[in-house]
Amino acid sequence: MSAEMADEQEIRQIEHLCKQLYETSNTDIRSGAEKALVVFQDSPEALAKCQLLLERGDSAFAQMLAASTLTKLVSRSTTITVQQKIDIRNYVLNYLANRPKLAPFVVQAMVSLFARVTKLGWFDCPKDDFVFRNVVADVGKFLQGSAEHCMIGVQLLSQLTVEMNQISEVEANRSLTKHRKIASSFRDSQLFDIFRLSCNLLSNARENTKRLDFTDEHQHGLMTQLLRLAQNCLTFDFIGTSTDESTDDLCTVQIPTSWRPAFLDFTTLKLFFDLYHALPPTLACLALACLVQIASVRRSLFSNSERAKFLTNLVNGVKQILQNPEGLGDPNNYHEFCRLLARLKSNYQLGELVMVDNYPEAIQLIAKFTIQSLQMWQFAPNSVHYLLSLWQRMVASVPYVKATEPHLLERYTPEVTSAYITSRLESVVLVAQDGQEDPLDDLGLVQQQLEQLSVIARCEYGKTCALLVQLFDRAASTYQELLNSPPQPLEITIQEGQLTWLVYIIGSAIGGRVSFNSSEEHDTMDGELVCRVLQLMNLTDNRLSQGGCERLELAMLSFFEQFRKIYVGDQVQKNSKVYRRLSEVLGLNDEATVLSVFIRKIITNLKYWGRSENIIKKTLQLLNDLSVGYSCVRKLVKLDEVQFMLNSHTSEHFPFLGNTVSVNEMKCRSMFYTSLGRLLMVDLGEDEDRFHNFMLPLTAAFESIGQLLAASESPMFATEEAKKALIGLARDLRGLAYSFNTKTSYMMLFDWIYPNYTPILLRAIELWYHDPQVTTPVLKLFAELVQNRSQRLQFDVSSPNGILLFREASKIICSYGKILLNYINFSFYKADVTEPCIVMHAQMRENIIRSQPSDKQAAMAQWFENLMEGIERNLLTKNRDKFTQNLSMFRRDVNDSLKGPNVNTTSVNDMMTS
Repeated sequence: MSAEMADEQEIRQIEHLCKQLYETSNTDIRSGAEKALVVFQDSPEALAKCQLLLERGDSAFAQMLAASTLTKLVSRSTTITVQQKIDIRNYVLNYLANRPKLAPFVVQAMVSLFARVTKLGWFDCPKDDFVFRNVVADVGKFLQGSAEHCMIGVQLLSQLTVEMNQISEVEANRSLTKHRKIASSFRDSQLFDIFRLSCNLLSNARENTKRLDFTDEHQHGLMTQLLRLAQNCLTFDFIGTSTDESTDDLCTVQIPTSWRPAFLDFTTLKLFFDLYHALPPTLACLALACLVQIASVRRSLFSNSERAKFLTNLVNGVKQILQNPEGLGDPNNYHEFCRLLARLKSNYQLGELVMVDNYPEAIQLIAKFTIQSLQMWQFAPNSVHYLLSLWQRMVASVPYVKATEPHLLERYTPEVTSAYITSRLESVVLVAQDGQEDPLDDLGLVQQQLEQLSVIARCEYGKTCALLVQLFDRAASTYQELLNSPPQPLEITIQEGQLTWLVYIIGSAIGGRVSFNSSEEHDTMDGELVCRVLQLMNLTDNRLSQGGCERLELAMLSFFEQFRKIYVGDQVQKNSKVYRRLSEVLGLNDEATVLSVFIRKIITNLKYWGRSENIIKKTLQLLNDLSVGYSCVRKLVKLDEVQFMLNSHTSEHFPFLGNTVSVNEMKCRSMFYTSLGRLLMVDLGEDEDRFHNFMLPLTAAFESIGQLLAASESPMFATEEAKKALIGLARDLRGLAYSFNTKTSYMMLFDWIYPNYTPILLRAIELWYHDPQVTTPVLKLFAELVQNRSQRLQFDVSSPNGILLFREASKIICSYGKILLNYINFSFYKADVTEPCIVMHAQMRENIIRSQPSDKQAAMAQWFENLMEGIERNLLTKNRDKFTQNLSMFRRDVNDSLKGPNVNTTSVNDMMTS
């Protein structure tokens, strides 16, 4: 068989494998094809074969494989010469020029190859000529051709801009410095020319929009690529900060000073606003995305007067969109426009905005748009974030505005606040009656919006409070009437949902209080709201024996957390008007009586909501936060409710401490005992009797587990009961060990646990070594015990406790480690499993070798030997990669042998294709 015929056969085989990979629905065939193609991509002759695949052009899938393979080769290979890079680059340009009607995915693969090889050769300079930098000139030839050629040319520039801006995996493993040098050189020498070129082409398109048919695939595609090229230029990482795109709304576009001319005459800004109005929605969103970046151009690019003119043009453009809002019905347009509005405040000061000529009209239109958006809560909920961000930033800036022009926020912000509140209440009815998606299901999004609302709602706070009081009183009254009437499940669900929203919003409004911008009047208003929530809590808590609403309870906990941050703690003024109102209405005269309400609520939740992991977790987090404050924790220990918790922490009073809950729900027990430990330590001192009284429930639990483990050999051994009890106890003790951060308290705990109970923990590790649900809590307990927190392990010189602690910890580690080392039962892999495979492999190998001519047999045997050359007997990645390389060499040697004369090819071919 001639070499040409062998190559032809191999190329056809690769095309066939590509077809199997991308067209077949049989997973086995597809997997086999994928493996075979991976071998091809790693083979030494892949470079030459890729050119053959591209030249044949019989299979689009094979063309894509060839292009992607070449991209991988030029990315990771250090053996490709500069001339080879130049040849590949020129070949790609000629290939695309001669075949403009390639499949889109093939064009994209070839464009990516061009971008990658251009980037890697950016600093190559054969004969004093930076050949890879003639980008605009070389691609310009495409822009003068047909629509297909023009679109390819724009794609080449767009992909090159993206490639220069991103760090590939290969580059991440090499030198980031080199990447930045290339990106900076491209930025300084090419990027502005490419941006101006894109703007010129877009300007030409704007003049001809009436003659363009955007239903035509090619014209639509060309316009898409042009807008993406402009967007890629504007989103370039100009200064190498590699900002996370998920937080791009907080960043500034660091446009180079040399770009000033493009922004000073405002034609660029006008261009994209005009394009938005002229293009269909599928393209207009890209124009808006460019405007978002233009609106974020760094402030220092302009002088004060230039910035004012630029902002005026920007606001006027926004105003025109709001006056003609038809295009905002498209979700993508709506989302990008919301982002554009947010940029108005993130990059400009409120004092600058109010000086814009048409500011009063613009802020009115923005407020109207925001209100309509909030009322349509089902539509693009993620976009609301940007609108609320705009209002949050503007309201937060009010105290700092020095401009003489009115900002008018006192007129429009209450309307925005009202729209948010009423729209959330209306959503409850639609959710309950029509089964629509409930916004409360996404608590993360709700909390994010409430954080923004907490600032917005404090603007004209009297109006906010009046609205909340009115809505809350009406909902609470209706709810109470429903509870006292014959059951109406739907109506009760609606009222509970509305009260849930109101409690969340009230907590948010209280959490928005800032000391430098608050008044006694505002604190009195907070008191009115707090009284109503606490009265509702009394109503719902009294009915918990009959069941409750989990969402409403979570809202209550959110409210308590906000109230704690603002009005409970070491830095709070004790003469706050909020306490005066609480005293008048509820008889809560000071912080101590309010804290008793907190603790009673915590005890109630722990008693009745043991089945709800979310409520238990957030309740214990509230208790934990309360126990951290220096003065707060000292007030807490004086409360009867706290003393009850310290003396009665058993499953009888707190069901979540029992063994009936799932193991996963036991994770929060550590937090509970951390809080109890802090409370106990306040007055503990060296009172060992008090310590042992506190530990009585844990002592009883340990004694019970010890008795159960003593009977572990008995067929009546209650495995699950003992296991759960031990898991819970280990978590409890870990929480205590964390909070006992003084030497005295730690020694009480250590003397209690050693030597009486450490053998039980060791026995548990030996018994349930295979179960991480047991071993993890026990090991974490010992990890905490040996943690020298606050120097608590500084034992006296004469004390053996350090040695004893080390000995017990080492027993656990050694016991567990020895069991793990012996855990894998290698006898499972006995010869009766592997031996037949080894024998068959040896027979096949011998048959293949013997079937070759005598002068080829030694070489074939050596090729088999080379398969495992340099490979260790493990499955590390480096070994798998090495074996793949050896297999490629084996394949090449066999192929070369097939091309030679006098070869018995039958069995080898069978081997290669089987």
